[in-house]
Amino acid sequence: MSRARKLLVFGGISLAVFGMLYGLHYAVFVEHQTLDRMGGSLAEAFMGAAEGNVLEVDRAVDVYASTKYNYVRQVDVHSHWIGLAMLMIVLGVALDGVALAERLQVWMAVALLTGSLVFPLGVVLQTVRHGAVWASMLAILGSGLVTVSLAVLAWGFIRQRA
Repeated sequence: MSRARKLLVFGGISLAVFGMLYGLHYAVFVEHQTLDRMGGSLAEAFMGAAEGNVLEVDRAVDVYASTKYNYVRQVDVHSHWIGLAMLMIVLGVALDGVALAERLQVWMAVALLTGSLVFPLGVVLQTVRHGAVWASMLAILGSGLVTVSLAVLAWGFIRQRA
C-alpha cells in the first residue's frame, strides 16, 4: 500500500471517527440546550410583539439569529468532517487509477487531509466570535486546499483514462 493511499484511507477513517465523536458530543451535551434557546427566543419575540414591545422583539430576534448561526455551523462542521473523510477513503481505494507521480500523490493526500481538518475547524471557530476574519481565513485556506488537491487528483484520473 502506497504512502498516499495510507494517508487517505487511514486519515479518512480517523477524520470520520473524529467527526462522529464531535457530532455525538454536540448532540448529547449541547444541541438540546441550543434548540431550547432558539425556541425560547422565538417565544419571547412573539410575546414582545403581542405586547407591542419593539425593543424586546429586536433583542429576542438577535438572540435567535446568533444562536441559529452557531447551531448551523456546529451541525455543518461534523457533517463536513465526515463527508470529507468518506471522500478521502474512496479516493484512497481508487488511487491506483491516478496517473500522477508518487510524490505528487503524497502531497495531494497531505493537502487533502490538512484541508479536510482545517476547513471545518475554521467554520467552527467562527462561532467563537461572529465575523472573525481569522476564522474565515482559516476556513477559506482549508477549502482551498481541498479544492486544489481534488482538482489535481481529478486531473490524474482523467490522464489515466486518456
